[in-house]
Amino acid sequence: MLLWVSLLVLAPVSGKIAAPPRPVISLQPPWTPVFQGETVLLTCGGFGFYAPGKTTWYSKLSEKETPGNTLKVHTSGQYRCQTQDSPPSSPVYLQFYSASLILQSPHSVFEGDTLVLRCQKRGKEKLMAVKYFLNGNFLSHSNESLQFLIPRASSKNSGSYTCIGYEDKKYLLKSANKIIRVQELFPLPKLKATASQPTDGNPVNLSCHTQLHPERLHTPLHFSFFRDKGVILSNWSRSPELQIPSVWSEDSGRYWCEARTANLSVRKCSLPLRIQVQRVPVSGVLMETRPPGGQAVEGEKLVLVCSMAEGTGDTTFSWHRENMNETVGRTSQRSQRAEMQIPVISESDAGEYYCAADNGFGPIQSEVMNITVRRTVRNRSDLIAAGIAGGLLGILLLPVALPFYLWLSRKSAGDGSLGDTTRTLPTPVPGQPPYSTSPVPVEPQPWYENVHHREGNSLYSEIQIFQLGEEEEANTARTSSKYKDASVVYSEVKTQLPDDSAGQVISKDEES
Repeated sequence: MLLWVSLLVLAPVSGKIAAPPRPVISLQPPWTPVFQGETVLLTCGGFGFYAPGKTTWYSKLSEKETPGNTLKVHTSGQYRCQTQDSPPSSPVYLQFYSASLILQSPHSVFEGDTLVLRCQKRGKEKLMAVKYFLNGNFLSHSNESLQFLIPRASSKNSGSYTCIGYEDKKYLLKSANKIIRVQELFPLPKLKATASQPTDGNPVNLSCHTQLHPERLHTPLHFSFFRDKGVILSNWSRSPELQIPSVWSEDSGRYWCEARTANLSVRKCSLPLRIQVQRVPVSGVLMETRPPGGQAVEGEKLVLVCSMAEGTGDTTFSWHRENMNETVGRTSQRSQRAEMQIPVISESDAGEYYCAADNGFGPIQSEVMNITVRRTVRNRSDLIAAGIAGGLLGILLLPVALPFYLWLSRKSAGDGSLGDTTRTLPTPVPGQPPYSTSPVPVEPQPWYENVHHREGNSLYSEIQIFQLGEEEEANTARTSSKYKDASVVYSEVKTQLPDDSAGQVISKDEES
């Protein structure tokens, strides 16, 4: 604090050099009054870490300059001091008494100080007992200590004091009246705010203003801030300011601050300051969806987003289905945006929806949005099941449809051949059987017998015809005479799925 005081001498304020502080006179010994013939040393101080080069002293009758900042005094009077360009100090009154008994106290007494009263007798003989009085009222009787202490003095301790000293049981001495005024260490603090009617969410700065007495500028003070119902806004700190990042309507109320000394000897609270936080009504409510445009897909998630252009404080968001006259969701939060999810949407959820927002001034609704739900394409497992069922149906119908198909082919060819459905057999090789027993592959062509054709779901029937050689015919005849003249047909039924997976293939050999 002393450093701060010294810096004030040179610190510019609003473009001007600040005035030096007022000097303060201290006494040694620190008691007043004193007996005649004693000496009191006055010191002109209050300049931080440096002492002035020269000091001018003023009394009622004289003016004196000293090379240092001290002056020895032997006579009663009023004294002031001044150094360099500083203003004169406050006056100090000194009294030198010739009485036999005097009542002494510190030169200056402030709130929170321990007020010490001393009843002093001139000479070497000591008093046997002392009584102290305030405004004529008895305060204390002491046989052991000649001093009377009042801890943590306050303004109520100001008044006219006297003392009576006993030399023996019969003889007593009475002092003159001494007026003692307990000075205020600092006035009641005053709380100030950057705004008494701030808007929701805005910052507010509080400051606790007070000023220490010039003679006690070095006294450390601590500050704290409070709100209604004893809500503590800050811990004790040397800073007289408090920054609140944001206030809300529920923070409205009476605020005050307290200043105190480090030893708690003096504590003072400010008068309450009413702060009313203003809330901004809701406006510009809008509902959006994800996916956008209110286009939902059956079985997937739909998100309804409710937002507002303006509005502060705790807001209740709600979502409604207009055609069903029902509320489908509700939430309260301090935000200008909220979401509601429909995890799995179905066709029954389609309809007209809107949202509303309310922060205490009444609900504000958004425009109505039509939500449509699009059915999904059959999934992969359904397609696979359909393909397998189609392939099995083809196999079951093959024994009935194949002979009829072969009969039609022979009839159309006229020579018993199968027309364009077979390939020309290879020319016989000498020394080999006239025809090979291995089937001759034919490129499969779509066959839509009893099958509804759909792109990506084709049913193929591969028919391969071949004749047997003499040896094979003999074996066949031995096996069964019923099919002696029949040709051997190799058939393969294939089902091709619409995706990239391999199709199910079912094969069966038939003799007819």
